[in-house]
Amino acid sequence: MSFTSQTLTGSKPEQYAQLAAQARALLSGESDRIANAANLSALVYHALPDLNWAGFYFHDGTELVVGPFQGLPACVRIALDKGVCGAAARTRQTQRVEDVEAFPGHIACDSASRSELVVPLVKNDRLIGVLDLDSPRLARFDEEDQRGLEEVAAIYVETLA
Repeated sequence: MSFTSQTLTGSKPEQYAQLAAQARALLSGESDRIANAANLSALVYHALPDLNWAGFYFHDGTELVVGPFQGLPACVRIALDKGVCGAAARTRQTQRVEDVEAFPGHIACDSASRSELVVPLVKNDRLIGVLDLDSPRLARFDEEDQRGLEEVAAIYVETLA
């Protein structure tokens, strides 16, 4: 299958609707969590401006372990009581952080990261992991980004067996 990412156009909600449609098309008919996470990381990283990292951490029953991503090498393991990813996993609530330097216990995997959005991945009340996006720009993510990326994360979770 050949896939070409199309440039997102229109208002931010329209752009996220286009991204969700691209994600559905890309993941359609595939249930392998690693393959889907790899393709979704690439799609999001290349579709959205001002990102320096986009990817997945998977819960291994104890902590988060890095999965497929786009960007510089990342922290391999994150405890659930550490950082923005740990907070999202522990609370099962999306964490949108305008300034990571102001977040207690922030883990600086990439010193260029200034803001972060982390969406927990939960299926049948079980923590699967998180979708993590970092930006070198302060306050990169707003409520529309959060809603759009929560929908993209939900599309990923739907593909899991």
